[in-house]
Amino acid sequence: MFNIFKKVLGKTTEAIKDVAPTKRKDIPKDEFEDILLEADVQYELVERLLEPLPNKVNRIQAFNSLISIFQYESDLKESDATPFVEMIIGVNGAGKTTTISKLAYKYQQEGKKVILGAGDTFRAAAIEQLTRWATKLDIPIIATQQGHDPSAVVYDTIESAKAKGIDNVIIDTAGRLHTQTNLSEELKKMIRIAGKALDGAPHRKMLVLDGTQGSSSINQAKAFNEMIGIDGIIITKLDGTAKGGSVLSIADELKMPIFYIGTGEQPEDLIKFKANEYINSILDEIFI
Repeated sequence: MFNIFKKVLGKTTEAIKDVAPTKRKDIPKDEFEDILLEADVQYELVERLLEPLPNKVNRIQAFNSLISIFQYESDLKESDATPFVEMIIGVNGAGKTTTISKLAYKYQQEGKKVILGAGDTFRAAAIEQLTRWATKLDIPIIATQQGHDPSAVVYDTIESAKAKGIDNVIIDTAGRLHTQTNLSEELKKMIRIAGKALDGAPHRKMLVLDGTQGSSSINQAKAFNEMIGIDGIIITKLDGTAKGGSVLSIADELKMPIFYIGTGEQPEDLIKFKANEYINSILDEIFI
């Protein structure tokens, strides 16, 4: 797992080496500040993390400071409900559809039956892309035409899952800009209809954030959370950016569980997020 985190954070650790080219037992506090800023940790958070630290910072002190960001109460929203219904949310381009395929593959590997619901009826390409993944993974999908009511897709997908004894339902949603009020109303309706099809559904609303957006993705997350309430986060494309420190800013601002990190384009490229391994992968580049 360590090697995977190192690979994912490769560009971030390269950026760190530009600031701190040699590893040491301790480093000056202002150098640690430069490292965190280079990795796209928000300035206000950096100042807060540094405040209690001495002028020379060792690895243990750095670890304790960074891990403190993740010491918040978070509900992982697990459920024994069958089918277990997840709604995947996020703006276009965040890697939502690919993430759905990764979740589906993960559940398949656990021996579960999966069905997809193509609830992004706003964009024809989204329906086609999700259908291709369903075919590739050999799992059923409920899809309709572009422009049709996505709530009908939600209802039909859950009903089909109930009838066929399927374990996991994963529903895609439209990814228009979060400022659009029609998207907000559409998502709220989809959630209501899911609850009518199956009491308690959706059991989890997962937000996909693009890691290359850095800290700017926080505003997206806040907007979606205000709209419908988000249960957890999946961060994609961290392997393609030097902004790996933004995970700290996201965790600090949102105080939501980060479930998974996307590590590539293939269905198997999804790992569980573990805060201690994430932090150690960064500190390995700084300290002996």
